[in-house]
Amino acid sequence: MAGPKTTLWELEPHTRAKHDLLRRYLGGWFPVLSAYNGRIVFLDGFAGPGAYDNGEPGSPLIALDTLLKHAYFPKMRCEFLFFFCEADANRFDSLQGLIEAYKAEHAPWPSNVKVEAVNSPFAQTATDLLSYIGTQKSKLAPTFAFVDPFGFSGLPMKLLSDLLSFDRCELFVNYMVNFVNRFAGAGNVDHHLTELFGTDEYKEAAALQGKDRQQFLHDLYQRQLSDVCGLTYVQSFAMINRTGNIGYYLFHGTRDIKGVELMKDAMWKVDPGGGFTFSDRLAGQDVLFTEDDVDVSPLRTALLQKFAGRTVGITRLEEFTLINTPYRKTHLRKPVLGPLEKEGLIEVARPGRSGFPTGTRVAFLNP
Repeated sequence: MAGPKTTLWELEPHTRAKHDLLRRYLGGWFPVLSAYNGRIVFLDGFAGPGAYDNGEPGSPLIALDTLLKHAYFPKMRCEFLFFFCEADANRFDSLQGLIEAYKAEHAPWPSNVKVEAVNSPFAQTATDLLSYIGTQKSKLAPTFAFVDPFGFSGLPMKLLSDLLSFDRCELFVNYMVNFVNRFAGAGNVDHHLTELFGTDEYKEAAALQGKDRQQFLHDLYQRQLSDVCGLTYVQSFAMINRTGNIGYYLFHGTRDIKGVELMKDAMWKVDPGGGFTFSDRLAGQDVLFTEDDVDVSPLRTALLQKFAGRTVGITRLEEFTLINTPYRKTHLRKPVLGPLEKEGLIEVARPGRSGFPTGTRVAFLNP
């Protein structure tokens, strides 16, 4: 399938990795949320034309395909609402045509899957949606908002705050730090930057240079997502390009630690390819997201420093691993705690004869 050539462009490696991540995350998010809710929403804020130059699917068709081809979809009884926003008229026409073709290929279309493509900017669509909910005196169903802009305009922090004020709403946003970094001190697009951050504190970046400037702008955006939007867990993942520089950050925000776990699992399973690599920072080190020969030494060091002289339960250690480090729960027990016990750096009180099952208590000895 393909739309008009003038609306399509080449699928770059970092975009392919981002879409793979989205597919894997939704593969876990759909069954978890549908099991406890009568309705869930997927909102694509910058949907694009629906495909790329060689026919590769865009995020709207990836989201639909992930649901319809899910092994558990026949057992999912809730209603799924998909909102796809695209402001450009040509791209929207392409998107609409591809959606209709996809629905025809999957006839009869499931009655519990509703799709609406909107030819308007993300900000306008989200505002209209919130206004409609207000008039109905209802609450927004659990929503996953995928916001992937080309730059940094049309993405006001205040709007994200309103949209994410409802329980069980999550955000996955592409933060184009290079664009922000370039214009933060220019003064000619301050109104867009003030909307983006929800504050004018970004102006302090003008006095900084290089990595310090970039890190300041990253930390400010992360803090605003937490403080203004009320997201309990906000994590960022750098997309490092083939030159070794950060192309952009992917921010994920949620109020549920299960969402953190699902995103971590998705991150570690994605093979970026093409010279792009996911990364996060821990104790000043880059932690790369590849399952081949995982270096868990930063996690080991973080645990020893955090819990020195304390006895804590295995659940607390899992939470720390998920929330405060880039690692997955699977990196904790055998890769880290096992060697620490053999080295006599921890003492373990376990309900069973081996391993680190639920109920295990771990005493971290003072160095």
